[in-house]
Amino acid sequence: MIRPLLCAAVLLLPFTAANALAQSARQSGEPYELVRALQAVQDGIANGDTAAHGSHVALIRQIGEKFLAADPGVWSNAQNSQAAVIYLLSGGAPQIVRKLPRDKMNVDERLFNGALAYVEGRQEEARELLKDVKPRTLSSGLGGQVALVQGALFARSEASLAIERLDDARLLLPGTLVEEAALRREILLVGQAEDFDKFEFLALAYIRHYRNSIYAGDFWQRFSSGLTQSSLALDDRRFARIAALLEQIDRASRLKLYLVIARAAMVRGQMAVTRLAGERALTLSADASADRERAHFFRGAARALTDEYDGGLAELKALDRSKLPERDVPLLNATVQLALDVRKPFPGGSAAAADKPPATPARLDLASSTVTLARAQKQLGELELLTRDRRP
Repeated sequence: MIRPLLCAAVLLLPFTAANALAQSARQSGEPYELVRALQAVQDGIANGDTAAHGSHVALIRQIGEKFLAADPGVWSNAQNSQAAVIYLLSGGAPQIVRKLPRDKMNVDERLFNGALAYVEGRQEEARELLKDVKPRTLSSGLGGQVALVQGALFARSEASLAIERLDDARLLLPGTLVEEAALRREILLVGQAEDFDKFEFLALAYIRHYRNSIYAGDFWQRFSSGLTQSSLALDDRRFARIAALLEQIDRASRLKLYLVIARAAMVRGQMAVTRLAGERALTLSADASADRERAHFFRGAARALTDEYDGGLAELKALDRSKLPERDVPLLNATVQLALDVRKPFPGGSAAAADKPPATPARLDLASSTVTLARAQKQLGELELLTRDRRP
C-alpha cells in the first residue's frame, strides 16, 4: 500500500512539499489525498510561495512513485481514478499514468485518453476526445482542470468556446492555481475579442487575488498583448480606465506599454490617444533617454496634426533623431512632411485672390506625404512584444 512508503518519502522532500505530503500521510494515503497535497502546493504557487514553486517538481515525482507502488485495487475507487487524471493535467508524467492498471480505472475512457493526448502533445486528438466533455458535470476538482485544458485546446480554433471553458475553470476552482492560470489565458482571448468590460474585470480579478503569483509576469505579458493587438486602448474615452490598470505594472513595463500604445494609435490615426499615451510616457522616461525622445515624437506629432500646430512642429524639429529607433525615422519624416503640407500655400494664388473665398472647396496636395506615410505605416505594422515568461 501507499502509506509506509509515503512516510519515508517525506524526508526526501523540501519543506513545503513535505508538509503537504505529511498531511496526506496522516490521513489514509489514498491517491486522491496525494493529489490534494499536490494541489495545495500549487495553490501556494498562485499566491507567490517561492518555496512551493521550488518543491513542485519533486512532489510530482514522489507522488508518481507512490502511484506505481499502490495496490492495483485502489484504482477501482472513482475518486482515485479521477485523481490520476488530475495528476496528469497538473504536470504529472504521462509515462507514470500509462503504467497504471487501465482495466481497474473507474473513469470515462474518452476523458482519460483525451488527457493523455493533451499532455503528450497530440492536440488534434485531444480536441476530438475532450470537445464534448461538460466540465460542470464532473467533480469540481476534475472539472476545473478539464475546463482549463479545453480553454487551451480551443483558443485558436474556437475562441468563444475557449472563453466559455475558461470561465468554467474559474468558477469551479476559485482561489486555486487553476483559476490563476485561467485568468492568464482568458485575458488575451477577451482582448482579441474587443470586450473591454470583461478585459477590465479579469485584470482587476487577477490584481486582487494573484498579483504575487510566481506567474504574474506571464499574465502581464498576455495583458499587454491583448491590449496592444486590439483596439481596446485606442478609444480616448476609456483611456483613464486603461491608465488605472497600467498603474499596477512596474514603471519600466508601464513606460514601454505607453510607447507601444502611442505608436499603435498614431499609425491608426487616433491622435487623441497618441497624445495621452505620449504624455504619460514623458512622465515616466528619464531625461535625455531614447524613450524620452520617442515620447516627445508621439506627443509632438499629435499636437502638430491636431490643434497645436506650431508647438507640435517645433517639438518634432527639436528631436534628437539619433536617439530614435531606425523603424521610427520614416514615420517621423512622413509626419513632418504632412504637417508642412497642411500649411503649404495654394499654388498660383495672388494676394488679392487670397482675400476672396475660393470658387470651389480648397484641396491640399498631400499626395507625396500620404504615400510616404502609408509606406511608413506598412513598415511599422508590427507592434513591439514585451518579454515573454514561460509557464509550465
